[in-house]
Amino acid sequence: MRHETILVVGGTGFIGSHLVARLAAEGRNVMLVTRRYDRARPFLVLPTVQIIEGDIFDEKFLYGLLPQADALINLVGVLHSKSGQPWGPQFERAHVALPRLLAAACQKHGVQRCLHMSALGAGADAPSMYQRSKAEGEKIMLQASGLQVTSFRPSVVFGPEDQFLNLFARLQFLLPVLAMGGLDAKFQPVYVGDVADAFVRTLDEVSTYGKTYELPGPHIYTLRELIKLAGKYSGHERPLIALPRALARLQAWMLEYVPGGPLMSRDNIDSMQADNVAHDEYPVPAVWQPVSLEAVAPTYLSPHSR
Repeated sequence: MRHETILVVGGTGFIGSHLVARLAAEGRNVMLVTRRYDRARPFLVLPTVQIIEGDIFDEKFLYGLLPQADALINLVGVLHSKSGQPWGPQFERAHVALPRLLAAACQKHGVQRCLHMSALGAGADAPSMYQRSKAEGEKIMLQASGLQVTSFRPSVVFGPEDQFLNLFARLQFLLPVLAMGGLDAKFQPVYVGDVADAFVRTLDEVSTYGKTYELPGPHIYTLRELIKLAGKYSGHERPLIALPRALARLQAWMLEYVPGGPLMSRDNIDSMQADNVAHDEYPVPAVWQPVSLEAVAPTYLSPHSR
């Protein structure tokens, strides 16, 4: 069965913009929900994308949308939250309460096919609130009776609009020396285009129902190596100073309160206690040939492109 009309929530962000474009390129109708219409204006050029302004957490609003769709894609995620146990309130709302609401709404209106964005390293006993809340949301979706759910666990995602390599490039442009904690933490970065393609290819595949897939990149790097690559490709490679965990958490605490939103949080430091790499706990998609970071990052980090 080809799913023609897809309701996408959390689709105006970094990953969503690539995914929505690929769905539209296949001629699928996309119902793109956003709280702010102006954030979705770039999608106006895509003829099969309908922009719908509203609050996806509003049950009445959500229930009004689902009868028009035959599949749901949930990309909603936040990187920061106030503290709490087992996770903070922002993580509770975005990663736990929303999947519960979406699952119930899909059950009520007979929308069986759901694709869900989780995260590599998610687990009930994971070191960070982010990872624990992501695991709970994934569990809620997969265990919802009557739904055909596929969940994806990407590693940290890179691409032209990312807030990962671009952040490290920007910091090295601004600062003569970079002092950070967790420099030995390992990551397996994956290209945003590969993540989007995995969602699109899986959408109509019956064999993927009820399964979770890891989406790792082809190579493993330490955080130190990734920062150095961001500096090299942007033309501003700086010396790195490793901070002990206590100082790293103090630094992250200060960065939680910078104007314009947190650059880093103590929970991010907690996440780096466990390597963000594939452990073969779950399979990768059937067709998985991810692009290397070296093939893409120089094209958008270089001073010329910027």
